[in-house]
Amino acid sequence: MPRSRSGAWLFFPVVLVLVIADRVTKAIAEATLWPRYVPHEVWGDFLRWTLVYNPGAAFGFHLGPYSRWIFMGLTVGALVILAKMYRHTAPGDSWRMLAIALVTAGALGNLVDRVISPNGVVDFIDVGLGDSRWPTFNVADMAISTGAILLAVVLWGEDKAAARAALARDSTPAT
Repeated sequence: MPRSRSGAWLFFPVVLVLVIADRVTKAIAEATLWPRYVPHEVWGDFLRWTLVYNPGAAFGFHLGPYSRWIFMGLTVGALVILAKMYRHTAPGDSWRMLAIALVTAGALGNLVDRVISPNGVVDFIDVGLGDSRWPTFNVADMAISTGAILLAVVLWGEDKAAARAALARDSTPAT
């Protein structure tokens, strides 16, 4: 069922705030974290700011010289799917709306990087200990990861609710 606009109060502010936060933090990182690939300790060795450019996708997944264009296309495809999910989200389903907003904001934030720079996505948050480090990431990546986990939980809950409803419907004696 197509949804009403009642979820827009949550969706659009979350997307707007996160895209702006992502753009601002990336601009600050590019202006202050030089030279590239040199860590700047924030909280000892555990949290560092390190400017890197990722021409690939999550975790450095790279598809060669056309990665930028391939990932732009995949992102646009993902945004089309997210738009359909947005339109079919029931009014009042705030958790699903928040999850879709988070993933959308992150996808848009990284898409902007791919469009404006052939260097790739700006990453700068560097977490780990010594040589054991998580791949460097950014605000958009945090939004995508958080939103994807939340969306998985929400969709899993919807599947369980649908299965319970089907079971209740099938076990109701016919009159």
